[in-house]
Amino acid sequence: MQTLKRKKTQGATTRRDIRVLEELRILARRTEAELKPSAASRARVRRVRERIVDEVRFLRQWAENPLKTGAVAPSGQELSRLMAAYVELDRPGVIVELGPGTGAVTQALVDRGVPQDRLLLIEYSPEFCTLLRERFPDATVMQGNAYALGEVLAEMGHPPVASVVSGLPLFTRPLPERQALLSDAFRAMAPGAPFIQFSYALVPAVKGLVGITWSTSRWVLANLPPARVWAYRSAEDIVAVAA
Repeated sequence: MQTLKRKKTQGATTRRDIRVLEELRILARRTEAELKPSAASRARVRRVRERIVDEVRFLRQWAENPLKTGAVAPSGQELSRLMAAYVELDRPGVIVELGPGTGAVTQALVDRGVPQDRLLLIEYSPEFCTLLRERFPDATVMQGNAYALGEVLAEMGHPPVASVVSGLPLFTRPLPERQALLSDAFRAMAPGAPFIQFSYALVPAVKGLVGITWSTSRWVLANLPPARVWAYRSAEDIVAVAA
């Protein structure tokens, strides 16, 4: 009898141990899942890391050539989203971005629903061009002078342009060059299509063009430095310089 009771006791102990072990395994898996960062958390960490690296890249490019880089940091997310909001998605044609840098505004355009293969990115810096091709593999990235927009579009066979989004430091160029840039843009776009430019200034970067109008957004105070968006439009197919 004692032997039989001992066997029953051992059997009960074994089953209890198995249950305890199974509960410990379940608890361990739950703990591991809770401690393991979610995909969203990893994505946020990756974006923050990329942002820091991009700021270092921008600062280095600005130190090497301040007149061409124009800014000491990429556009902030709020400003980038605001610029992207001015793009009219229902207009046919490519969306041209001038001076995209590390792609802050480009990403905002993609997030808004612009397909990458609809983007034409014209960037002066070879380093930034390499980065843009990695981040937006389906976009067309052209390395060259964004102020020569007419020549670039001519090389591509004059594709229809829906909108032009500019991150160029326009105030570093003489007024005639700024006027020529907008004239080239409006020649490529349908009447009423926007040329979208951010600026830190209180006054428009381009004036003296016949038939051009502009509107401004609110100030984005969180940007470094604070900036706002200017949307230039023309009611005419070709914009002439005022006499």
